[in-house]
Amino acid sequence: MSRSLTLLAAAGFALIASAASAQMLKAADTAAGKTFVDAKGMTLYTFDKDAGGKSMCNGPCATNWPPLAAEASAKPAGDMTLVTRDDGSKMWAYKGKPLYTFAKDSKPGDATGDGFLNGAWHIAKP
Repeated sequence: MSRSLTLLAAAGFALIASAASAQMLKAADTAAGKTFVDAKGMTLYTFDKDAGGKSMCNGPCATNWPPLAAEASAKPAGDMTLVTRDDGSKMWAYKGKPLYTFAKDSKPGDATGDGFLNGAWHIAKP
């Protein structure tokens, strides 16, 4: 009986962790079509210079393009994966592509970073 309860509790925690990661990323209908947004409704972006599940946006870049931060206890779920940044912090990625917001987007639905830096930044889409 105790083993069954332990397994049930573990399954429950896994479900909660999966639901928490899913809440970090939502699809929203915007002027740019269906896009990914964070929990606050802010547009999420990918960066062409990121490769192999590694974020290349650090230092001043990360000030302008804040990474979609993940809690230390976060677990990957489905297409949502985790990337360890140069500073050791974790961030969310979709299908291995790190996700960022843009500091100049001031309200939900803004997508002013699309095409920034000679087209290197893109709205994240499902």
